[in-house]
Amino acid sequence: MKLIIKNMVCPRCITAVTQLLQVMDMQPLQVSLGEAITAKELDVNEITTVKQKLQEQGFELLEENKEKLIDRIKTIVIDKIHHSDQDKVVFSELLASELHKDYSGLSKLFSAEEGITLEHFIILQKIERVKELLLYNEMTLNEIADMLGYSSTAHLSAQFKKITGFTPTVFRKKGSELRKPLDNISQNI
Repeated sequence: MKLIIKNMVCPRCITAVTQLLQVMDMQPLQVSLGEAITAKELDVNEITTVKQKLQEQGFELLEENKEKLIDRIKTIVIDKIHHSDQDKVVFSELLASELHKDYSGLSKLFSAEEGITLEHFIILQKIERVKELLLYNEMTLNEIADMLGYSSTAHLSAQFKKITGFTPTVFRKKGSELRKPLDNISQNI
């Protein structure tokens, strides 16, 4: 049985959900960002229990199709920006091919449900990734801009300042207190 799970944003989330399903004897076959596949078909009572246990851990079992689609969009964006070394992703093409839906329809649905445009969500995720890379202090701003598909360092710097209120250089000096958890990035804009 396939379960769509909201708020899974990192490898530790995968581990936590896997362990939770194992403890509940749900026989997880595969757990990845945003979903889990169990060997066992769950009845209504088991689904309710899994939903409650996931909520206790900060996750949410999604049941409505719109919610599932929004969560898949977020998972794909987060995965590509934060967990992939692949350079210069064209998100409109990626999302359309991965979800087998027209990008403009996905974008409209995302905006209507989340109160933020999909493009702005992608920008916010990229900026959060830039913050992370700046704090590691292992790459130049030019390398970061190239890695995340920015046309120039100036474009990245301007967008970074617009979103954070700081230049990348000032941010690097300020430190980690300005970072946000990945699942809260679209909130409090």
